Amino acid sequence: MSLSPPILLKEREENNSRFVEKKPQTTSIDAEDPLQNLCLASQEVLQKAQQNGRSKCLKCGGSRMFYCYTCYVPVENVPVEQLPLVKLPLKIDIIKHPNETDGKSTAIHAKLLAPEFVNIYTYPCIPEYEEEDHEVALIFPGPKSVSIKDISFHLQKRIQNNVRGKNDDPDKPSSKRKKTEEPDLNDSKCKETTLKKIIFIDSTWNQTNKIFTDERLQGLLQVELKTRKTCFWRHQKGKPDTFLSTIEAIYYFLVDYHTDILKETYKGQYDNLLFFYSFMYQLIKNAKCSGDKETRKITH
Repeated sequence: MSLSPPILLKEREENNSRFVEKKPQTTSIDAEDPLQNLCLASQEVLQKAQQNGRSKCLKCGGSRMFYCYTCYVPVENVPVEQLPLVKLPLKIDIIKHPNETDGKSTAIHAKLLAPEFVNIYTYPCIPEYEEEDHEVALIFPGPKSVSIKDISFHLQKRIQNNVRGKNDDPDKPSSKRKKTEEPDLNDSKCKETTLKKIIFIDSTWNQTNKIFTDERLQGLLQVELKTRKTCFWRHQKGKPDTFLSTIEAIYYFLVDYHTDILKETYKGQYDNLLFFYSFMYQLIKNAKCSGDKETRKITH
């Protein structure tokens, strides 16, 4: 008997919640091996799938390992109810470069593990963010980027500027305009500065400029992540090891957001976003040690 999607989502969320509550606070995101002590759900389903080899996507019929990177669903021998379901504090939009190889992207992990919170768009087909620029931010390093802990301050400034703009009447001569009062920070509009959506660009670093310079993203608050080393096995040639994969960037942002913005102790709530990533990382690591070329082929 097949379960309906809402029931499956509820079951996955309950399983994930029980797991996080039972696990001790053993995350080691700053350790030498940041994937070593994650609070993860059982990866037995992935171990069995890896042993059995590729399986069929129930949507498109394609032969895939673990999940279909075209349909964003797990394959036949990876039951969806056995995957963790991660609840996020905000929505995530991922903008994928059209030349980014689907099978090599880690952005899909976020969609599989937090389907209600994550959307993936292929550039140039992306949403308009102009009307919600006071509650959206773009993760991208640069001279105008702010730190995560300063997000609320800068979003509040945007609210203030919007209020000022509405109070000014551009048709009146400047000498006849009434003096515009400073917006009240206790006003309900000024209080609504909670970040509601974060945007990530999914592409190689050499391809990001085309997306980043799009006028639909230019007016958004830019946020830069703290420096961390990547564990990604597909290291970009000529780039430093601080250039993170997409799923790593999402994970580290959420951990810092949880502690710096929500002001809550981090207890592994988002660790399962690395459910697939950590498993593949370990496969690659073991394959390199043993010289197992077949396993390395599977993960690629």
